[in-house]
Amino acid sequence: MPVPYTAPLADMRFVLSRLLGIADMETADAVLEEAAKIAGEVFAPLNEIGDRQGVKFENGKITMPPGFRDAYQAFVAGGWNGLPVAEEHGGQGLPWLLAIAVQEMMQAANIGLALCGLLNQGAIELLSVHGDDRLKQKFLPKLVEGAWAGTMNLTEPQAGSDVGAVKSKAVKEGDHYRITGQKIFISYGDHDLTENILHLVLARLPAAAEGTRGLSLFLVPKILVNDDGSLGKANDVRAVSIEHKLGQHVSPTCVMTYGDNGGAEGYLVGQEGGGIAAMFTMMNNARISVGVQGLALMERAYQQARDFAKTRVQSRPIENPKAAPVTIIHHPDVRRMLLSMKAHNEAARALAYTCALAVDEAKQENSAAALRVDLLTPIVKGWLTDLANEMTSTGVQIFGGMGYIEETGAAQHMRDARILAIYEGTNGIQANDLVFRKLGRDNGAAFGVLIGEVENFVAATKQKNREALADAVGAAKDSAAWLLQNVKSNPALAAAAAAPFLRLCGNMLGGYYLLRMAELAQDDLAAGNGGADFLKGKIISADFFAAHVLPQNAALAETVKSGGGPVLAMSEAMF
Repeated sequence: MPVPYTAPLADMRFVLSRLLGIADMETADAVLEEAAKIAGEVFAPLNEIGDRQGVKFENGKITMPPGFRDAYQAFVAGGWNGLPVAEEHGGQGLPWLLAIAVQEMMQAANIGLALCGLLNQGAIELLSVHGDDRLKQKFLPKLVEGAWAGTMNLTEPQAGSDVGAVKSKAVKEGDHYRITGQKIFISYGDHDLTENILHLVLARLPAAAEGTRGLSLFLVPKILVNDDGSLGKANDVRAVSIEHKLGQHVSPTCVMTYGDNGGAEGYLVGQEGGGIAAMFTMMNNARISVGVQGLALMERAYQQARDFAKTRVQSRPIENPKAAPVTIIHHPDVRRMLLSMKAHNEAARALAYTCALAVDEAKQENSAAALRVDLLTPIVKGWLTDLANEMTSTGVQIFGGMGYIEETGAAQHMRDARILAIYEGTNGIQANDLVFRKLGRDNGAAFGVLIGEVENFVAATKQKNREALADAVGAAKDSAAWLLQNVKSNPALAAAAAAPFLRLCGNMLGGYYLLRMAELAQDDLAAGNGGADFLKGKIISADFFAAHVLPQNAALAETVKSGGGPVLAMSEAMF
């Protein structure tokens, strides 16, 4: 029986209206309600089917499981694919903040299917920013509509995290280029959900510079498009195989080959040699969305574990050994695990949505908001996906032995989550990005603004947990100061400390948002606004985080300052 999913609308609304203070909650409510229906009624029932059946690769063609094409068509028919896209390009022109909330629901309901829409939105964003008028007119309308899908083609057998090692080639031929090479790990490289697929491919021109500076970006359609917009002949690109994976079985991960018969026809996006700059538009978009995938799986795992704990009868209550056996939610350790999941979910949602709001503000040429997006993106991606691995594992633990049995569905979320800390830049890369690019580039100025915001809250609030947050902020400031002393003078030592620093920043921000929401919940309780159990739960989530998570930052700060030494001291021969 398919495991149900119910969108956490109450918490979503609380973050949007109370924490972020968006003005048009009437529109937001309408969007959230409709998205919750398609997520719960259309996407979620297929999740287990997709995991069990996976995709078929036969005679060079990939076929999705039964029901998936209809579900995708329902998604695009509702206009969800173009939700945050400008109306001039055929979208609805709604904020990215709402798009991220919708993404959370779809990814929680069926992450393998929803990944296709995530890639589409990234491709639309890239083409909207970097495509010339000819490309936009020819390709954007169908991409926005969802009739055509988009992909991201970076990785090659010898070029994983080292994108500068890409060897795929592009040769100019009239008004287009001929692309040859092989790409691996291409999500949705081929499928039967759409009539065409637009591949965004990094390749190197003849005599181009070595490394990332020599890469250009090309749009390579699976099927060539005629000048009148109709589909022409097949392009010289195909999937040669699919990967057999730990999780996300219904998301086809392909090995792609370009140029078996002379070269695939492709079109330059942006400038020659500007491929990485253009691709980062899609990558940064995707990194936030991958963080939201982590949030989504945490929420789905929490719902299942919570519902199981309320029904599974096992053992007598520890405070009354003579009483009848009770449901396991009565046992303190199960409550601890559930509350850890709940608190981290709420903290992660607040951080992801705050980052999405900054994306919307940055699009209005708000330079401060743009710096905030840059700073938060690696934390959203790194912290939320690390948590997804931990919290989905906690969900399995709550199920006990039944969690290890596939039929309950708990294990699927844990398997699906594992890739999140790896793709779109490993979390080690996110940590280095935070330390060297985001902290180091302006000597900590943008980070200082964020810290100042949290310190101002600590100074103004009367929350009982303010001291715990103040200590966590102090640990973050201390760690950042140490890193800034070492990013140039001893970069290897700073890199060895980057991952604990990212974790420390995530914990601090999670605590900050939870305490802010607890304060708002207390105000609502006093005013009689909202459900009492929901609001009291928000306050207890903050209490738990302050007692169980924020104290970790003092230890993490010590790890930042002293943990790198042993890492660098260990020679290769000693391993």
